[in-house]
Amino acid sequence: MGSGTALVLDPAEPPEQAPCAGRLPRMHLWSAEVQQRIDAAQPLAARLRPRSLEEVIGQAHLTGPDGMLRKLIASGHLGSLILWGPPGTGKTTLAEVLARECGRPCTAANAATIGVKQIREVLDASRRRLAEGGPATVLFLDEIHRFSKSQQDVLLGDVERGVVSLIGATTENPWYTVNDALISRATVLQLNSLDAEAVATLLDRAIEHGDLPLGTALCAEARDILADRCEGDARRALAALEVACHLHPGEGPIPAATAEQAIGARGRRFDRHGDQHYDLASALIKCIRASDVDASIHWLAVLLEAGEDPRFICRRLAILASEDVGLAAPQALQLADAAWSVVERIGLPEAELTLSQLVVYLASCPKSNAAATAIWNARAAVRELPGVEVPLHLRSGQTRGAKELGYGKEYIYAHNDPEAAAAMNNINPGSDPPIYYVPSEHGFEATIKKRLEGGSP
Repeated sequence: MGSGTALVLDPAEPPEQAPCAGRLPRMHLWSAEVQQRIDAAQPLAARLRPRSLEEVIGQAHLTGPDGMLRKLIASGHLGSLILWGPPGTGKTTLAEVLARECGRPCTAANAATIGVKQIREVLDASRRRLAEGGPATVLFLDEIHRFSKSQQDVLLGDVERGVVSLIGATTENPWYTVNDALISRATVLQLNSLDAEAVATLLDRAIEHGDLPLGTALCAEARDILADRCEGDARRALAALEVACHLHPGEGPIPAATAEQAIGARGRRFDRHGDQHYDLASALIKCIRASDVDASIHWLAVLLEAGEDPRFICRRLAILASEDVGLAAPQALQLADAAWSVVERIGLPEAELTLSQLVVYLASCPKSNAAATAIWNARAAVRELPGVEVPLHLRSGQTRGAKELGYGKEYIYAHNDPEAAAAMNNINPGSDPPIYYVPSEHGFEATIKKRLEGGSP
C-alpha cells in the first residue's frame, strides 16, 4: 500500500466482506454504489485478488495441503507473521485471505506512515472486541522493515499478549532489517517469486474473470512473453496485460509485439544495500572457488548488469585471491592488486575487460586455503591461551640485564646453520609445537610442502 492512511474496517461488517483493504464501511444508503465505483477504478491486479486460499496461485509450500497457512486457518490460531518475499508474490493477498478465513476484522497501513495515535486506536478497538467475546484484530503493515521505535513501543506489548495479530510484509531480509523485538514475537514466512507457469495461469484467469474488454485474448507467444519477462512479479504481469488491452483495440488475440511493448525490457531487480547485493557477490566467489570459469563469468556479468560498483567487485576478488587461491598461485594476489588499480583508473565500461581477465585467471588457478586456515587456527589457539609468553631464546638480548636473564641464549642463527633452525621450538619450549600451516599439493604450494619436509628447494 502506498498511502499513509490506515484503512479500518467496520467490525460489524461480516468477515467474508472484510478484506484488509479496498472496501468502505457502511456509511449511507449509496455506499454500495460508491464502493462499486472505487472497485472499478482499481487496477487489474487488485480486481483479481483472491478471496480464499484455494484461489491463491503459487506459494504451495505455504498454501498447499500441508502448508503452514492452511494449518493455521484450520486451527483458528493466527498469531503474528512476517511475510518476506519479492514484489508481486502475494504478501498482501495472503494477509487479506488469512484475515477473512479466520473471521478477523482487519486494519491495513504502511508501517512508515501509520501514526502512534492510529496504532492505539486499533489496539483499543481490538481490546474492546475481545472483551465482548469477539476475535482480535489483524493489523497488516506493509514495509514493516520501516517500522519506527516509537511505533514498535506502542504495539509490542499487545502483540505479545495476543490483543492484536500483526502481519507484516517486506521485500527485505527481516533478520537484518526488522527490529529484533518484532522478530522474536512473530513467525517469518518466506515467499518465492512465481514461476512462469504460475504467472501464465494467472493471466488466463485474468482474461476469464478480470473484467477486461469483451473478447480479450492472448496469443500463445504473447502469453509466454508476459509470463517470462515479469520475472515472477504477478502484479507486473497483470499490469502489462491491462496495458496491452488498451494498446490492441482491434480484433483477434493480442500479438507478441504488443505484449513486448506493454511489458517493456526485462527487469533487473537489484538492491545494492540489501540481501541481493551480497547474494550475487557470494555466487561469484563460490563459482571462482569451485573453478567454474563460465559460471564465474556469468555472475560477474549479472553484477555488472545490475550496476554493481566495480570497486566492490575488486575488493571481493582481492580477498578471494588470498583466501581461496593463496600460495597455490602467489601471482593471483598481484594480479588482483593490479586489476583493482586499473579499474580505479579507467572505470566502466572498459574496466569490464579487466574484471573478466581477473575472474578467468582466478577461476582457473589451482586453489588452496592453507594459508588462510593457518592464521584462523592460530588466532583461535591464541585466544584460548591464559597469557602470551615469548620463549627466552627469542627475546631480545640487547637490553640492559637481558643476557643475565638468559634472553637470546640458545637462539640459533639460521644463516649459520640452516638445518638446525628447524630444531628450535619457537612457540612453547618443553611441549610439542602446534602445526597451523599444512600446505596442499596444488600449484606452487606443492613446492612449499616439499621444502618444509626437507626436500630440495
